[in-house]
Amino acid sequence: MSRRASEPARAWQRMLSGRRLDLLDPSPLDIEIADIAHGLARVARWNGQTRGDHAFSVAQHSLLVEEIMTRLQPALSPDWRLAGLLHDAPEYVIGDMISPFKAVVGGGYKSVEARLQGAIHLRFSLPVERPKALTAFIKRADAIAAFWEATRLAGFADAEAARFFGRPRGISGDAFPLEPMPAIAVQKAFLERFGQIDELRR
Repeated sequence: MSRRASEPARAWQRMLSGRRLDLLDPSPLDIEIADIAHGLARVARWNGQTRGDHAFSVAQHSLLVEEIMTRLQPALSPDWRLAGLLHDAPEYVIGDMISPFKAVVGGGYKSVEARLQGAIHLRFSLPVERPKALTAFIKRADAIAAFWEATRLAGFADAEAARFFGRPRGISGDAFPLEPMPAIAVQKAFLERFGQIDELRR
C-alpha cells in the first residue's frame, strides 16, 4: 500500500534484530553489532566491480583496515582498534557510496553518515567525535587498504592507484588476505574480531 500524501516519509529501517533505526535521528539503543556485521558483509566495495566469485564487502575491508592499523602500531589501544573496525559502520544502513558519487551528492549524505557514526560510537562507548590523531591514522590505514584493493581486485594499475590513494610505504599487500569471502564467512569473522577487541577493553 502506498503512503498517503499527508503521511510523513518513513525515515527508519527495520533490522533483522527487530530494531527500527531512525536514519535522521539514530538512537544508540537501536544499534546492534549483529545488524552491523550482517549488513556490512552484504555491502560491496567498489560498487561490486571486483574480481572473484564473491563481492569484496565493507566488512572484509573493515577487518583489513583494523589489521593494517594494528600492524603499523602493535601497541594500539583496544578503543582505537574498535574505532578502526567500525570506521565504515554507517554503511550497514546507507550502503557504500563510491567517492566520486559522494562528491556529487554533497553534504546531505555526509550529515546522515556523521549522525549514524556518532550513534554507533555512543553505543559502543567510544567518543562521538574521533580525536584528530585517530581520524588521521584511520585514513592512513584506509588508503593503504584502498591501494591494495584497487590493484589486486578492482583492476587499477599501480601508478593509477598511487595517484588516488598514495603508495603504501613499508607495508606489503602480500601480508593481508584479499581474496573476497562469502558473506556468511566474513560476517562471522567480523563478529569474532569485534568480540576479541571488546574482550581487550574490559
